[in-house]
Amino acid sequence: MSQEIKLQDIFIYPIKSLGGIRLDSWVVEEKGFKYDRRWMLTDENGQFLSQRKYPRLAFLKVELREDAILVFDSKQLRNQLEIPFDTEGSDELVVRVWDDEMTARSVSKEADKWFSDFLGFSVRLVKMPESTKRKVDPKYAVNSESVSFADGMPYLLISQASLDDLNSRLSEPIPMNRFRPNLVFSGMKPYQEDQFVKMKVGEVDFQGVKLCARCVMTTIDQESGEKGKEPLKTLATYRQQGHKILFGQNVVALNLGEVKVGDKVTIH
Repeated sequence: MSQEIKLQDIFIYPIKSLGGIRLDSWVVEEKGFKYDRRWMLTDENGQFLSQRKYPRLAFLKVELREDAILVFDSKQLRNQLEIPFDTEGSDELVVRVWDDEMTARSVSKEADKWFSDFLGFSVRLVKMPESTKRKVDPKYAVNSESVSFADGMPYLLISQASLDDLNSRLSEPIPMNRFRPNLVFSGMKPYQEDQFVKMKVGEVDFQGVKLCARCVMTTIDQESGEKGKEPLKTLATYRQQGHKILFGQNVVALNLGEVKVGDKVTIH
């Protein structure tokens, strides 16, 4: 019986390590989906902040407005901040994501204060200008792609079947938001995405470049902000290679365009 693989979900995460947004259709760009991880919180030294160290960031959810993103505290809904897409401060900053240094721009003093008040120490919100070219690791790049403030790759693909299989092994199932994918496929066997090299989603071609090594951030409940041992404890029993626990595949886009939920996926 032939499979009918489809695009089930599209997710973006406009501010690195904050809540994600599910969309019905969206624009594919080289660095990742439009607006995906184009903003980021840093400390005063330009080092990126994430839920790994500050799990409270899970409480900050994000919505898309017509000309802005809205950030709000899910535990205190009146505490919100609107960030227009075109807002950029005058400060040019050097920021760091893991081993990469790149140029970013400040957003606004208002945004810095709002996030600093939330976290209880001085932080800055920065934006990646279009002119910044943070190159994907040459070991994995196909056409010398650039990437946003994501950990290292423009897109992450996971199949619903892989999560379902994992949940069948857990005493308490977990939602997909623990893994922060951009693309979720349906109509597959568990972990079939591991073998995908070239795939067409609607009119956009993608290429799988490496399996995604998972970190402690997957153990943070996105509603409570609490850390546990799962899913890494269970994944380590059957998805570990060397010192890495693998779940999902990182991919790059080979052309630009738009994808929409329900798009047919063709594997080459």
